[in-house]
Amino acid sequence: MHKLFFLILITLPFVSSAQKPKLVVGIVVDQMRYDYLTRFWDRYGDDGFKKLINNGYNCKNTHYNYMPTYTGPGHASIYSGTTPENHGIISNTWFDKTVNNYTYCTSDTSFSTLGSKSNHGKMSPNKLSSTTITDELKLATNFKGKTFGISIKDRGAILPAGHNADAAYWFEGGETGKWISSTFYMNNLPEWITKINNSNPAKKYLDKSWNTLYPIKSYSASIADDNPYENVFTTEQKPIFPHNLPTLLDSNNHYSLIKSTPFGNTILKELAIELIKNEKLGTDNHTDFLSVSFSSPDYIGHKYGPMSVEIEDTYLRLDKELAEIITFLEKNIGKENVLIFLTADHGAVNVPQYLIDNKMPGGYFHENELDSSLNKFLKQEYKVDSLVKNISNYQVFLNAELIQKNNWNLESIENSIANFLLNQKGIAKAITSTALKNTEFTDRILANAQRGFNQNRSGNVLFVLKSGWVPFYKNHKGTTHGSPYHYDTHVPLLWYGSGIKKGETDTEVAIPDIAATIAQLLNIQAPSACTGEPIHEIVK
Repeated sequence: MHKLFFLILITLPFVSSAQKPKLVVGIVVDQMRYDYLTRFWDRYGDDGFKKLINNGYNCKNTHYNYMPTYTGPGHASIYSGTTPENHGIISNTWFDKTVNNYTYCTSDTSFSTLGSKSNHGKMSPNKLSSTTITDELKLATNFKGKTFGISIKDRGAILPAGHNADAAYWFEGGETGKWISSTFYMNNLPEWITKINNSNPAKKYLDKSWNTLYPIKSYSASIADDNPYENVFTTEQKPIFPHNLPTLLDSNNHYSLIKSTPFGNTILKELAIELIKNEKLGTDNHTDFLSVSFSSPDYIGHKYGPMSVEIEDTYLRLDKELAEIITFLEKNIGKENVLIFLTADHGAVNVPQYLIDNKMPGGYFHENELDSSLNKFLKQEYKVDSLVKNISNYQVFLNAELIQKNNWNLESIENSIANFLLNQKGIAKAITSTALKNTEFTDRILANAQRGFNQNRSGNVLFVLKSGWVPFYKNHKGTTHGSPYHYDTHVPLLWYGSGIKKGETDTEVAIPDIAATIAQLLNIQAPSACTGEPIHEIVK
């Protein structure tokens, strides 16, 4: 009897409070493709990306398992442990069928801005339909553990921090250049944030040029600096180094300019370290959580594309920023007391014109032309002009009231539209909402579309562009993301610190598995709508 009882005790999965990390730091790099680890590997130092990989655990085959792969859904999925079909953040901005207008993923006019007189702080996480791992940590510690989210982008700070965060802070560009927040979290900014704002954190970095960190001839992983595939800052003549930031300030929305430089990462790193110090994170027995989202790589990636010298330079500099954060954490809290994970909210496609010029699949899809041709087709079929309410985010929204009024068959209309879409140049797949509700797809691309479909918020017909295709850009420069293809879905996932063994795996991991794994490591409840599974190699 006693022996049996003892055996049961020692096989129970249990993590004592002493074994739990004192601080979890979640790092998201906006628009980081997995191959940025391998392409620039030889140029990284020993204390940034290489330390996380050489002394931590590398999930080499991590993918987003839904579309569209955007910033808002990405951050929501990482921290809620599920996909847009459940957490409800179907895009950054989407067409709201209930009001026939667009809505932003974190906008909330019931709150006010802190730190500025603008409307940029009228935000909250209230459109996020599930709890986050940060919410669950709050519940598990009886609200004694602290949680914070910081980012250049509002959505990159707000969605990871969850519904019960102590605060989320994001950067307001324009003429203020300040860190701001929302009255959703508090009534006044803390004094330490005000002190940082008074020092004008962006100014010292915008008073100098952005030149390459190393001699430009050494950037062999990139195409030529002067090429036809990159955008320029307003008033710049060519997209080449050095970028003379002081002369660009006034013509590029003042302090917003820093967002599209590596120095946006620098001021966020500085904020992260000051927040840990001033909020005394990791100093007691209640686990705290800080989410840090580096947004500047996304702005830079959109402007210049994955093969640019600017992107290579950005990641070489980001490696140094990460090294500083890791070194600070190890010195002040201890590696054994800090759990770090690093991932990305999506990847990016190579500039389609670059692909075309190199005889690879790619193209530009004219969404405005689709709007016109689809309405013309439907008018011939149904003799009305207003059957389509909106086309956005690869979705067609129909006029439900008109369909009901005329007693038309919705499934038949959706099928007609899907067949029409499949005949349009650049479209690979089209799926009706009826099929998405009633069919479980095994095709990887269709399954990704299904997991991005939210019955309350999504449209009537979803479509997927061909590989390498993006919505039309007038000058065919720069790039974007949003597809279910590998270049957008394959991202890094690195684990380091408390309880993490050294190793790597090629087993496929889905992004929702991150929150499920953290819940297991902290011995707390997974987020409310979590569909991810703990990563066995991490938690065993």
